[in-house]
Amino acid sequence: MYAIIDIETTGGSAALEKITEIAIYQHDGEKITGEYSTLINPERSIPYFITSLTGITNEMVEDAPKFYEVARTIVEMTDGRTFVAHNVRFDYSFIRMEFKSLGFNFKRTLLDTVSLSRKLLPGHRSYSLGNICKDLNIIIEGRHRAAGDALATVKLFELIMLRDKEINGLKNGLLRNSKSAKLHPSLNLSELESIPEEPGIYYFYNDRDDLIYIGKSRNLQQRVSTHLSNNTSGRAMEMRDMIAHISWETTGSELIALLKESFEIKTHKPVYNRAQRRTGFQWGIYTFTDERGYLNFRYGSVNDDEIPVSVFTSRERAKAKLVSLAENYSLCQKLTGLYESSGACFHHQVGICHGACCGIEKSDTYNERAYRAAGEFMFARQNFFIVDKGRSDDEKCAVKIINGKFTGYGYFNINEMGFGLSALHDCIRTAPDNRDIQVILKQYLKANRVERIIEF
Repeated sequence: MYAIIDIETTGGSAALEKITEIAIYQHDGEKITGEYSTLINPERSIPYFITSLTGITNEMVEDAPKFYEVARTIVEMTDGRTFVAHNVRFDYSFIRMEFKSLGFNFKRTLLDTVSLSRKLLPGHRSYSLGNICKDLNIIIEGRHRAAGDALATVKLFELIMLRDKEINGLKNGLLRNSKSAKLHPSLNLSELESIPEEPGIYYFYNDRDDLIYIGKSRNLQQRVSTHLSNNTSGRAMEMRDMIAHISWETTGSELIALLKESFEIKTHKPVYNRAQRRTGFQWGIYTFTDERGYLNFRYGSVNDDEIPVSVFTSRERAKAKLVSLAENYSLCQKLTGLYESSGACFHHQVGICHGACCGIEKSDTYNERAYRAAGEFMFARQNFFIVDKGRSDDEKCAVKIINGKFTGYGYFNINEMGFGLSALHDCIRTAPDNRDIQVILKQYLKANRVERIIEF
């Protein structure tokens, strides 16, 4: 018994976007036995490019039912049935997230017609729904609408089942080609159900108990499930087939997950992490105080020996930032690494620089401006804690920064220890700073809100 489903949404992220339409076809393995389709009011504006793709407008969903009004029907239509979709993780993740917002844990067994097509209908250039249906002469009436795409998926599914019976000669052959059949026989499938939908890091081991991969996610259950159904590349499938055991650790905060993942990968160097692309930030700006007491800047390629105050994707961008600082704060070209000379810089020669390069301007006067310039870089000359949610309601996590350098992180119980500075200092476990940690911290704080920043 199957429920073949397609949805339309306001965007690509289940955590951020909403469902605008859903279609469900019940199937007994031979024919359609029931169907349901409806627009859904996403309670937010539909982006123009989504409307251009689907044809679903804000006016069309204005009077449509909200998700909570159709939730019971979706549960009843899928109860006791395998959830089937083309790229099933996309549809399933959205529906699970909608139910989660209602306080309901929606769980179904999954079948993905993408992975099944690759296995049972090999040789196609593309396995997107549009392309595979075109190759197989399946007409989609209403492309990028839920009912049209779901009905096309039904027809594709029926072809897959026929091919499966031809190959296997068994009624249940299709099930043997589902997710569980692709996994390592030593992997305990029951332990997968206990993986929480929380931020954390996860560890994959082979059948010799070698650690082969470390990852992080805002949703451990979803990310691990994605790995186990991954057919996107040969390397991804190779790793999937080797996973014999999985362990995980919740972190509460995604920031802690990012930091811990970085430490663990550097420590253990798992084989499937080694091929990860290096960060695109290969150039940095550095600060130092010279023997005369002047704060200096310089730019250069990043390495593990020095920690930059900021990182950039190119030499030109790093240099341009220093040029901007020199102009905005009247800094010396020589002390910003923009002019090499044994004497005064060019700007002093033309009357722009105040003479820090040749000792005319005193270091304390010059450094007042230089430190303001350095203040444009996150963490420069700052001592503070980043406080965010912990692993339970009565716990918080803390990340400690001293003089712009990461020094460690930890957890504290707000009921037992309160929010005092002593509790924050005491909970910290010392950890080394490095270039990757600086990039993680700076980019995370630029893109995400944390609960508190506490300076000390």
